[in-house]
Amino acid sequence: MKAEKYHLKTSTQGKRYEFVSEGPKGAIRKLIEFQETRDPGLFNLAFGDKDPETGEIDDLTVTDNGDTEKVLATVVGAIYAFVNQFPEAFVYATGSTKARTRLYRMGITKYLEQMRQDFYLYGQVSDEFVEFEPGNKYDGFLAQRKPS
Repeated sequence: MKAEKYHLKTSTQGKRYEFVSEGPKGAIRKLIEFQETRDPGLFNLAFGDKDPETGEIDDLTVTDNGDTEKVLATVVGAIYAFVNQFPEAFVYATGSTKARTRLYRMGITKYLEQMRQDFYLYGQVSDEFVEFEPGNKYDGFLAQRKPS
C-alpha cells in the first residue's frame, strides 16, 4: 500500500506491533497483536489503544484523533510484516463493534485491487467464509498471503 503509515515497532516474535497515533487528541499509543487461536495457523488480529496501566489492548476506546486513514494503513502494514514472517498464516479480523467492522470493510474495499494481488480475501457471513465482494455486509474478514 502506498498510503502514509506510522512507524511500527515490533516484538522479537513478530506477533505484537506498537505505534503512536498523532493528532488533535495528542500522541496515543496503539497496539496490534496477532493472537494464535485453537485452530493451527489461524491468528486473530487484535487492535486498539494501549492501556497505560496494564499495557494491554483496549479495543473499545474511540480515539477520534483525525488520522483514521493513516492508522488503517499502519494496521495493514503490520499484516504484511506478520505474513512475511508467517507466510502460511490465516489472519482473522473483526471490529469490536458493528461500526468498526464496517470501517474495516470500507478500508479493505478502498485498497481491494492491491490487496487481491497479495492476499486471498474472504468475508464472514454467520459461520461461513465467502470470497470478499465490495458492498456486502460481513461479520469478519479472513486473509491469507498468496504464494510469491
